[in-house]
Formats: sequence, C-alpha cells, structure tokens
Amino acid sequence: MPAGSDAGAADLLEVHEARRRVLDAIRPVGPAVCVGLREALGRVLAVPVVAGVSVPPHRCSSMDGYAVRSADLPADGLEVELIVAGRSAAGAPHAGVVAPGACVRILTGAVVPEGADAVVIQEEVRPAGPDRIRARGPAAPGAYVRLPGSDVAAGDTVAEPGHRLGPAHLGLLASIGIGEVKVHRRPRVACFSTGDELRGIGEPLAPGQIHDSNRYTLHGLVTRAGAEVLDLGVVPDRVDAVRAAVAHAAAHADAVVTTGGVSVGDTDHVKAVVEDLGRVDFWRIAMKPGKPLAVGRVGEAMFFGLPGNPVSAAVTASVFVVPALRRLGGERSVDPVVTRARLTAPVRKQPGRLEYQRGVLSAAADGALTVTPMTGQDSHLLAALARADCLIVLPLDCGDVAAGAWVAVQPFCGLWG
Repeated sequence: MPAGSDAGAADLLEVHEARRRVLDAIRPVGPAVCVGLREALGRVLAVPVVAGVSVPPHRCSSMDGYAVRSADLPADGLEVELIVAGRSAAGAPHAGVVAPGACVRILTGAVVPEGADAVVIQEEVRPAGPDRIRARGPAAPGAYVRLPGSDVAAGDTVAEPGHRLGPAHLGLLASIGIGEVKVHRRPRVACFSTGDELRGIGEPLAPGQIHDSNRYTLHGLVTRAGAEVLDLGVVPDRVDAVRAAVAHAAAHADAVVTTGGVSVGDTDHVKAVVEDLGRVDFWRIAMKPGKPLAVGRVGEAMFFGLPGNPVSAAVTASVFVVPALRRLGGERSVDPVVTRARLTAPVRKQPGRLEYQRGVLSAAADGALTVTPMTGQDSHLLAALARADCLIVLPLDCGDVAAGAWVAVQPFCGLWG
C-alpha cells in the first residue's frame, strides 16, 4: 500500500461496485396510479404515451405574412403584384382556394389555405393598392410552412415509461389532448436518527447535546428523489428502542434510512439490529466521507444505515440513497450528471478511497468551467456543504491534486434532482 494511504482499505468495497449491487437489486414499487396532468409534474411515467393526433394537425404558417403559390413569384428576384383574396388567422382559417395570381393574408399559427404552398413574410411585402400587394421572388415551396405532424405524428410514442415528467412533458402531453397519465407510486421512506445527544428543533439543549440536523437533510434529499417521508424522529441509543424503530419502519415503508449507530462504538446498535431482523449485504465502503455505510434489507424494505456526521450522511445519501429511491420509484436513468472542471486551488487527498470533496463551480475568463474547493472538508462541517454546489470526485488511487488540474465534478442540480 502506498505511503500515506488509508489503512485497511483493502477490505473496503469500492463505490461503483456497491452502487451496482444496490441498483441491481431494486424493482419499482407498485401499483401504478392515474393522476391528472397538473399533478403529474415530477412523477415517473409507468406506461408509454402514444399520440392519437398529429401536432400540428394541419399545414400552418410559422410567420406573419402572405400565403402564396410559389410558382407565382418570379425566380429572377423581380416583384409581382398579387390580389389579397382573404385572411387566415389562428382558429379562423380561410375557406377558399388560393387561385393563380392571388394570395391570402396569414398570421402565425394559422392554416395555410389550399392552393398555397409557401409564405412570404410581411417584411418582404409592400402594399400596391386596395387588396393588393407587391411581393419579390423567389419563394421556395414550403417556405415558412409547418407541415402536419412536424412536431408529433399520430401513432408516435411521445413519452416512455421510466421518465420523470418535467414541465415540457406536461405541455407536450397537453398538445396531444392527454389529460391524465399512469405514473409509479411514490416510494415511502421511513427515516430516523439515533443518538442520545440529539434533540429536536425547539427543545432546550443540555450540556453535550446538539440539534438533530440529519433528518432535515434527508427529508430534502428523499423528497427531491420523488419519495414520501415517514419521519420517526430521534431514537435513543438503546437496543430495544432501535429494534422497535427498525421493525416499525420496515413494516410501514419501502425503504428505511437511518443516521448514526452503524460504526463500532459501544452505543452503535443499528447494524446489529438489522442483522438480527433482516440482513446487511455490505457495510464498509472505500469512500470519504462515509466509510461506515450499512446496506441491506429488513423484510420487504430496503435498509440504508448512514453515518452520523452531517456531511457523511448527506454524501452517502446522495451517492446511494437518492439513486436507489429514484429507481424504486420507477426511473430508468438514475446516474448523476458528471462533468469536468479545472481546479482553482490544490486539494489534499490520500490514496485508498474515492473521495467526494465539496466545491463551488464558476466560469473562468476563457469560458472554461472551474471548481473551487471549499475551505474545510471535515465531515461535520455542514455550513461548508450548504455553501457548495457540487461534489469534486477524486479517484480511489489518486493523491494530492494540483491547482489547474482537471477533475470530475457532480453538480448538485444533477445529483439531487
């Protein structure tokens, strides 16, 4: 093992393998539910949506101007005088056929009348008397004309199962007349913290006590992942209390997420309780922060026992819990967004564990994406995490990294949903 590397790293499970094991074991919760289109925002589609109509359903103009027969406009660029035979507006189409030597005033989105095959925009037209214009050629057939089905053709699958529906999806589904869709049920996630030193917000703090912050971080992460939170509060560091909490959580949720109690201290009871009530599939991960992470199952519920340090809990939840919940909720693609940025300052690292350091992204004068490591990378520094907007991902085998080097980063906007 290289000098300065993490001792005992050889018995740690690598992050990519641990993540693969978690995701491979997940099947989406059921059954699917039917919701109205407005309520579908952020939900995961359970069945494909097929268009029953084309969008647009007819030829329409992409600009204000005049619908013309392209053959009427000279190819040599000279002007021609045309009779304005009518008007076509969105929702009020011209009913007649455009005859040779005629045109129709047309507005954006209006139906292109029969006989016309192009639109001359109004900036290229000048009046020539009552109901007459002069237009300069040439006009290519199809100019400024949107064809039927150019956006969506009837019979197209416009949304695939496993996709989380965003604002544009709602508009797309509305454009084909879909008012409700089938989506996956939201996973139910039971969360609790362990620790005799923890107190809730509003409770007075005795010497040695602190407010519990982890459940609030988890509430945000679980909610962003599209799941429902069952908050079980703070559980005392007693075997009977931990056992009762784990059993209750597993009976009422699809996944159980705890913080604290998974290391090797005298009051760390969570891992032993889970092994007794269910199973722990793996425990020690080659990552920093967050080496003591217990993953397993109790009954039908997945179990994630996260470390107690606030940053360790947030990072391990981001790397393992969030993608697991998204997969549990039916999403197919749950990989985080990863890009590369140039370090503005050096970072210190020992080989032996994949490391997630917190950073802030910005753009340099040359347009390159840069990342500035946060001052203070200790696993208890929650304020630094709150100021960061990305994780700097440093490979397991690398050591210190110099300023100016390119590193992988995972922006929170793509990691947290």
